[in-house]
Amino acid sequence: MNAGKSTALLQVAHNYEEQGQTVRLYTAAIDSRYGVGKVTSRLGPQRLVDVFDADTDFLYGIPQVACVLVDEAQFLTTAQVQQLHMLAQMKGVPVICYGLRTDFRGVPFPGSAYLLALSDDIEELKNICACGKKATMNIRVDQDGKRVMAGEQISIGGNDRYRQACGRCFYAGQGVGDIPPTLPMTGQTAR
Repeated sequence: MNAGKSTALLQVAHNYEEQGQTVRLYTAAIDSRYGVGKVTSRLGPQRLVDVFDADTDFLYGIPQVACVLVDEAQFLTTAQVQQLHMLAQMKGVPVICYGLRTDFRGVPFPGSAYLLALSDDIEELKNICACGKKATMNIRVDQDGKRVMAGEQISIGGNDRYRQACGRCFYAGQGVGDIPPTLPMTGQTAR
């Protein structure tokens, strides 16, 4: 979060188009923070793009393009990640996806887990925690800025709802010392 994913996607699209090549850009239909079908950088640039939802099939209906770019890729289904992988492998179309690895509980998004498993190349865009260390996690907060520890995996929001954090700050305050009372991915009690 706040690492410049949308800015990077818009820059890549610009680079292809500056060379006279056609790109196809997608963002998640459920992300309406700046309007449905808009990739928007917090720095200001934005662009209208196609949207995907759970019913989008990336193997059909995509015209010949030089590259497919996907923003908010954590909302892809596992089947869609496989479709995009096939598009890249079988048709030679570069597919570049931008998204979060995990939710506010530290649990991987299903689409992100598949992206990490199938990707030929992974580049991390970095941000920093309030403590100054590299941020790798996201914390959900309520309207009073207090941390939310449970809830639905998907809740659309920006800086008003989420904060980026390093692993240490992510786990701080969840239990005795810095060890969480339950491990987010297994539900087992930490010992």
